Amino acid sequence: MNLKRVTSQDVADYAGVSRTTVSLVLNNAENAQISDETRLRVLNAAQALDYHPDVSARRLVMGRSQVIGFVERHSPYQNFADAFMAEVLRGLHDAASKQHYHVLFEPAVDQPDQGSDFMRLIRERNVDGIVLSGPRYDDHELYEIDREMYPIVLQGRLPGCSLPSVDVDNVGGARLATEHLLALGHRRIGLITNGPLNYTAAADRRSGYLQALQEGGLDFDPDLIQIGTFSPESGYQALRRLLKVKPRPTAVFIASDTVAIGALEAAHQHQIHIPDDLAIVGFDDIPWSAYLNPPLTTIHLPAHSLGWKAGRCLIRMLNQEPIEANALLLETRLVVRASCGARSVHGGF
Repeated sequence: MNLKRVTSQDVADYAGVSRTTVSLVLNNAENAQISDETRLRVLNAAQALDYHPDVSARRLVMGRSQVIGFVERHSPYQNFADAFMAEVLRGLHDAASKQHYHVLFEPAVDQPDQGSDFMRLIRERNVDGIVLSGPRYDDHELYEIDREMYPIVLQGRLPGCSLPSVDVDNVGGARLATEHLLALGHRRIGLITNGPLNYTAAADRRSGYLQALQEGGLDFDPDLIQIGTFSPESGYQALRRLLKVKPRPTAVFIASDTVAIGALEAAHQHQIHIPDDLAIVGFDDIPWSAYLNPPLTTIHLPAHSLGWKAGRCLIRMLNQEPIEANALLLETRLVVRASCGARSVHGGF
């Protein structure tokens, strides 16, 4: 078998043009004065020889890596435990591949004396731009990036930062979930957050929960709020703590379906029947929420659109094209399943 690599010089010889012409044609160089006939001859030669340009050489010519970074502000364990992000990443990949970009996924772990991993990606220019998911209130570096005008899109919001962002209506979705439980007659409604409250999404979902309670004429009880950390284990431990509160909650809004998986297991182990003893509403509508026991009532998020729109926004920035809006907010909706007990409510234990 002949494993000799076909080179751009082979394509040039086959097409009867210079190697420079081959490079200009295959890299779609702007303002190149090349006739349509010559361009077609080069393309036909490349196809006939099954030539694939060297990626490193192409990047040098174009001045770009053709890679965009997808950075999550979670630890690797939290990233891989969060089932919601897989569909977001698929949406980002679809948007990127349509424009011939690759996606580099990186958890953003803060390193002592080194700052954040996403800052390293930026400084070393490993990627052309970044979609940063899960911004935090303490991400002060993002304000510096804003001033430097580095291509970055937030998947989430950061108050006071003018970087472009794509987010879901976390406040409205959490309010909708809590209002649903209120409408079913519950007055002791707990909250398990999706993550620590320095994450803006977690704080927003807590705000929506509190708004619904206030509008429903209920006082805020801090004992009914537990903090999740993006994983089923955190939901398991958080519900165990809530079950010790006196009087117990009759319902819980869990601001992440992934976290809710652990909470459901804790309820089963404590012989708490869902929804008769405890109604539960989640958030995210991950693919297997409908197949849990019982099927999980939840807030549906357009996960694929979240990734797609963030990717499209970033690539338009890279191409110096106008973006759709500086802050996109995608709508959420309630999906009612068995875990909330929508047909009947039991007032206590």
